[in-house]
Amino acid sequence: MHLRLCAAAFLTLLTIGSVEAQVRAPSRLPDPRTEFVRQCAPRMLGRWEHPEEVCGCLHDHAAAVVEDRDLREALLRGISETGVPTIETDWVPVSKQSEIGATFTKIAKPTLQCMFDPAKS
Repeated sequence: MHLRLCAAAFLTLLTIGSVEAQVRAPSRLPDPRTEFVRQCAPRMLGRWEHPEEVCGCLHDHAAAVVEDRDLREALLRGISETGVPTIETDWVPVSKQSEIGATFTKIAKPTLQCMFDPAKS
């Protein structure tokens, strides 16, 4: 009987320790920039010598100049899906679709800098 009690106590302690370890382990959500680069880089292979640098630069410099969240998210989606700065009109609320052209004008210089000399951005 004493052996059974010790075995039960031991199993209980193992279970509690396992549960506590699972509770303490932080759930790591992906970093939005890292996730963007991960999705973008394969689209840049064959086009650019350092696709991760180009994608990181586009995220940090070209998309960063777009203040509007909806337009910025649409731009990042377009880059990560196609490998070029693109915004589909249905990715942006109707009220902001008229701003797409101005957004491309705003990102033109940083985009060219990222694509042709990402190290200097």
